[in-house]
Amino acid sequence: MTTSTATPRTVIVDAVAARALLPAATAWAAALLATNVAAWPVALLGWAGAAAALGAALILRRGALVPRAQTVLPMLALCLSVLALVGTAVAVQAPYRQPSVLLDAAEDGRLVTLRGIVMSTPERQPSPFSFSLSVAGDGTGSEVQRVRFALRAESTQLGREPPAPLRGVPVQLFAELATDAVPPEIGSGVRVTARLQANGPGDPSAFLAFGSDPLVVESPPPWYLAWAVALRTDFRAAAELLPGDGGALLPGLAIGDTSAVSVELDAAMKASSLSHLTAVSGANCAVVVAAVMLLGATLRLSRRLRVGLSLAALLGFVVLVTPEPSVLRAGLMAVIVLLGLASGRPGGGVPALGAAVIVLLSLDPWLASSYGFALSVLATVGLLLLTAPLAAVLGRWMPRGLAIALAIPLAAQLACQPVLVLLSPTVSLLGVPANLLAGPAAPIATLLGLLACLLLPILPSLGFAVAQLAWLPAAFIAAVARMVAGMPGARAPWLDGLLGALLLAVATALALWLVLRRPARGRGGSASALVATAALLALAGAYGGMLLGTGVVRALTRPADWQIALCDVGQGDAVLVRDAGQVALIDTGPEPEPLRDCLSELGVGRIDLLVLTHYDRDHIGGLSAVVGAVDAAIVGRTSGSGDDTVLALLLRGGASVHVAARGDRGTLGGLRWRVLWPAEAEGELSTGNPGSVVLETEGGGIRALFLGDLGEESERALLALERPGPVDVVKVAHHGSSDQHGELYERLAARVGLIGVGADNGYGHPTATLLAMLRQSNTRGYRSDRNGLVLVSPAGTGDGALRVWTERDDG
Repeated sequence: MTTSTATPRTVIVDAVAARALLPAATAWAAALLATNVAAWPVALLGWAGAAAALGAALILRRGALVPRAQTVLPMLALCLSVLALVGTAVAVQAPYRQPSVLLDAAEDGRLVTLRGIVMSTPERQPSPFSFSLSVAGDGTGSEVQRVRFALRAESTQLGREPPAPLRGVPVQLFAELATDAVPPEIGSGVRVTARLQANGPGDPSAFLAFGSDPLVVESPPPWYLAWAVALRTDFRAAAELLPGDGGALLPGLAIGDTSAVSVELDAAMKASSLSHLTAVSGANCAVVVAAVMLLGATLRLSRRLRVGLSLAALLGFVVLVTPEPSVLRAGLMAVIVLLGLASGRPGGGVPALGAAVIVLLSLDPWLASSYGFALSVLATVGLLLLTAPLAAVLGRWMPRGLAIALAIPLAAQLACQPVLVLLSPTVSLLGVPANLLAGPAAPIATLLGLLACLLLPILPSLGFAVAQLAWLPAAFIAAVARMVAGMPGARAPWLDGLLGALLLAVATALALWLVLRRPARGRGGSASALVATAALLALAGAYGGMLLGTGVVRALTRPADWQIALCDVGQGDAVLVRDAGQVALIDTGPEPEPLRDCLSELGVGRIDLLVLTHYDRDHIGGLSAVVGAVDAAIVGRTSGSGDDTVLALLLRGGASVHVAARGDRGTLGGLRWRVLWPAEAEGELSTGNPGSVVLETEGGGIRALFLGDLGEESERALLALERPGPVDVVKVAHHGSSDQHGELYERLAARVGLIGVGADNGYGHPTATLLAMLRQSNTRGYRSDRNGLVLVSPAGTGDGALRVWTERDDG
């Protein structure tokens, strides 16, 4: 009888390299724990544990006992030291991030004046208004543009009190600028008067600030940043002269500037899993360093001189593309690799990544909660640890070159997907093919774009010619993104939240273990594979059951191009209108929780335009679900202190508030909207149900009218005043009460009527009288009590037809 003594070799991932990431993983866990729970206990535990582990290691080494412990204990001591270091960093920095003066101002809703330094490139926030904004109807205001950027607040002032110094409080600022003003550049000193909203203790930004007055730029960037401002400005201007998506995408590929990328192109890049190409990371740094090192080798420069030039070029590149979290990670990792090369002891990518993570989290532990930083690190881990094993497995069935090309995007996607589902509860099915097509074009666009950026100030004609060459791969990448995003089944639904992320992480780990393992001799290896397979099948079954239980299977048929959504919020109204990535919400329903569920299900995280038709609870009761997430609001006329409280709540959350008046108009994406009612400045038909704000929208193949809670008298007056023409969709007034004017519905002749109503509501809504009016006007009624969520989208047949999707079939 023979017994196999072979040790089962399970996974061909480099285990030694993976262990080098243990200190970095400890640093990450310490940062999350210390910033969200308690800092000093983490620090004290780390210091005590590190001292104990180091002491035990020294004792065992002196006694030459327990060989394995001599390997484990030093690593344990290192991990605990990192734990102590990060915990101490949080304990020292935390008191200065949210000083009491700012917390009190946020709690009281008081205006504060902040002075600070711009820390990120301002992003333009589209405004839904095409008229002068007035706050709470005071009639003042001016044409403005809205921008968002990171601010390091250096001082604050409340009213006439003397300024109080701050220690670099991180703030995410939503500010207003005059339409013709140029947004500030990184490093500029600015002043703004704003209302604050405190974030959670673990958030990368300590506060959100919503400017109430136009931003004032007090000082330009310092000289060591100003040169990069001029380069970025010239390059953006040159790219604007290039046509189509290629011109908009080129600055993002070359220097990470996505300010010109349209909402539609941005959505296509995300849907096709190509958005990482416009996030400057290790690939961009590698292109820069490789170009300098190759040039140095051509000139026969010494190794140390080549490394020195590479470090200088890398520093300049980081300043040029702005120090975002992913840039800092990639840049510091490159510095560590270069220093090792200069010393004659080049190290691997994994130790360099681990060291970079530890350094950055020690300096700014709140980076641990940054999705951008997490995705950058995870993508690098996937590339370093999974690319070679996946390529080896794929190489069994295809040429090696193709196997490597497939393994690179696959490794990155597998590593990042558990975090990506926290941002969007979907899994990309076409991301790998999209990256296989577009990936080779990215370094070409990056290198040519950078060269053009550097040449434009010196040789403008040559620089623009190079930019035109760079446009070709940029346009190709944009075309791939739009093509893949438009394909059916580009993304599959997944469970959202932490449960979905954990489930996907476990399933991914099991699948990788099964695919990458080497067959082991003996029964142990087969049993392990059988257990792993059974666990994976169990997870798949549980996932399928959860999909059935949560209605995600039904969501597979849900149209992605919906324009109007009737939320099921019970006896009340909450209707969403969407186009080109911008979203309007008309009323909020009676309670916040149903509205939160609807917004979460539809993936809506920000409201560009909120319309509160009037102040009855069934229309404003869910307001707390969106306070702080609203950019601008149109509201009905107030009639008491309770109504004014609602406006104050919106203002405190940073929204610009305008009291609606007939004739107000604006845009939402590509849609045009107009206020038709109320018409009177005062009187019985100006407030309450009779004075409900009536909104008309048109564009994207759908014309719609939203009637609030108008009654018959107001509807008669509206019909006489506006003579509205036929529409495609009408939001039925007052939940389908009988107090309606049938002639209005006949004139509208809508094909779809949306009725926000609760089951067994006690009012008899919708009434038989109203339903008869809809039948008389050939309008098909959809009601939230029976149909649940209702989505309306253009059918895309070219004849104006509509497609209506309902959560439930009403029989």
